[in-house]
Amino acid sequence: MLTAIGNTPLLRLDALVRDRPCVHLWGKAEWYNPGGSVKDRAAASIVAEARRSGKLAPGKILLDSTSGNTGIAYAMLGAALGFPVTLCVPENASPERKRILQAYGANIIYTDPAEGSDGALKIARQLAERHPDLYFYADQYSNDANWRAHYETTANEIWQQTEGRITHFVAMLGTTGTFVGTTRRLKELNPKIRCISLQPDSAFHGIEGAKHLPSAIVPRIYDVSLADENLEIATEAAHAMARRLAREQGLLVGVSAAAAVVGSLQVAERLKIDEQATIVTILCDSGEKYLSERFWHE
Repeated sequence: MLTAIGNTPLLRLDALVRDRPCVHLWGKAEWYNPGGSVKDRAAASIVAEARRSGKLAPGKILLDSTSGNTGIAYAMLGAALGFPVTLCVPENASPERKRILQAYGANIIYTDPAEGSDGALKIARQLAERHPDLYFYADQYSNDANWRAHYETTANEIWQQTEGRITHFVAMLGTTGTFVGTTRRLKELNPKIRCISLQPDSAFHGIEGAKHLPSAIVPRIYDVSLADENLEIATEAAHAMARRLAREQGLLVGVSAAAAVVGSLQVAERLKIDEQATIVTILCDSGEKYLSERFWHE
C-alpha cells in the first residue's frame, strides 16, 4: 500500500494553451495514488512519523478533521495497518466521500456545514484536548510531516519528470502542505522557478478542500513568504473548467483540480507570446467523488 503512493504521472495539457505555442502545460494526476488523491502523500507521511515516534501507539485512535480526501487516506491506511480512525467531517461533504469513508470503516463525526472545514477543525481540537489518552491528533494543518511529504516526493518527481525544465509551479491552497513543501524544494533546485498559489475568491465558495485564507483559520504550516504570487479563483470558473476538461479532453477531475487548471491558464495568458514556459500544476483528485454535484448538468 505505502509503496504505491507517489510517482504519479504528468499529463500533457497543451491543447488548452494552443494560442501559446511556447508554453507547455502539465498536470500531475494524483488520483493514481491508491486512495485516489494527493492527500495520500501527506497522510502516509503523518502516519509513518507518528508510528516512529510512538504517538500512534497500539490502542490509540487517529483523530483529525477533513473535508474528505485526507480522511479517505487515513481510513485506507488505518484499515491496512490496523489502527482505528475517527474523523470530523463537514456535513456537506460530497455523498461519494462519505460513502468511501464508511466503506473503509472510519468513525465519522459530522459537523456544522455552515462552518466548513474550520468547524470540523474546532471539533477535532476539542476532542483531542478532552481525551489526550484516547486519541493521536494528527492535525494535518499543523503537522510538519504534511509539507515534508511534498518536499521529499512531489517536488522531486516534478523536477525529474520535466527534466528540470519547469518554470512555473501552480497549486491550490487547502492545508497548504502541497504548495509549501513542493515550493520549498523546487526553489532549492532552481530559485528562478515561479511558484503561484491559488485560493477561492470568496469565503463562501464551492471548491471543496480549498481555503479562502483571509476568512479562515490559517494553517500553522503555511509560509506566506513562499508564493511569488497568489491568484483567486471563482467557483463558477472551476465548475466550467471541470466540465470542459471532461467533455473536450476526456479528463474527469475534481473541482480543486479544475480550479488549479484555471489558475495555470491565467499564468500562461500573461506570458509574452514568444516566452518559453513549462507550467506544472497539481490535479488533486478525479471527478468521481463529485458526480452528484449539480454543476455537471449546467
